[in-house]
Parts: sequence; C-alpha cells; structure tokens
Amino acid sequence: MSGGEVAGILVAVFWAILVSFLAVALARLAQTLKATTKLVADVTEQAVPLLSEASTAVRSAQTQLDRVDAIATDVQEVTSNASALSTTVASTFGGPLVKVAAFGYGVRRALGRKSAGQQAGAAGGRTEPPGRGVIVGRAVPTARRGKRKKD
Repeated sequence: MSGGEVAGILVAVFWAILVSFLAVALARLAQTLKATTKLVADVTEQAVPLLSEASTAVRSAQTQLDRVDAIATDVQEVTSNASALSTTVASTFGGPLVKVAAFGYGVRRALGRKSAGQQAGAAGGRTEPPGRGVIVGRAVPTARRGKRKKD
C-alpha cells in the first residue's frame, strides 16, 4: 500500500467516527426536542384553563370594585348630608341652647349666693366657697395634686 492509500483509509476512519458522533448528538437532540414538545403541550393544556379562571376572577373583581365604588359614593353622600344636618341643627339650636345654659348657670349661681348669704347672716360672718381663697380680688386655686419634679 502506498502512503496515499493509508492516508485515505485514515481519513475515511476519522470521517466515520465523526459521523457516528454527530449521529449520536443528533439522536440526543431529537430526544430533547421531543421532551420539550411534550412539556410545551402539557403546559398549554394546563395554562388554558388557568387563563380562563384568571379571566373569570378578574371579571368578578371588577364587579366587586364597581359595587364598592357605588357604596363609597353613597357613603360620601350620606356624610355630606349628615354634615349639612349637623350644621343646620347647630345654627338653629346652638345659640338658644347656649343662652338657656347660661341662664340656668346664672340662676344656679344666684341661688347659691342667696343661700350662702343666708347662712353667713345666720352665722354672723362672711363665708368663702370651699377650696378657694380670695386674696386682693384674685382667686387662688387649691393645692396641686401632683408633686413637682426635682431638677
């Protein structure tokens, strides 16, 4: 055999080995593509019902949001009506009620002074209301309940 024939045989052998490696690689690639195709089909089967359920949930949520919006509008209207009613009642009855309360306080104080004056006249002296003393026309409050903190 000549050198060219040996070289041709070696090239043919290496070429056969290369083709067999490529055949194995292509076979594995085909298996991977089959598995991927099956996985995509399974995901599609499960995704379609999930998307349908998600769409239903979104529609339900939109309906609930519409209801909540209507409720919030009604609450806002009720609040404004209550505020208007409160303002009306305060302006209608507020002034007269304050006057009646002031009148009642004045009557109670006058009756208290009258009864204190009668008691002082019977005892022969002037009495002070309990818990307050008068010093040069000023009222001095009673002692404080809490103690002061030391610095």
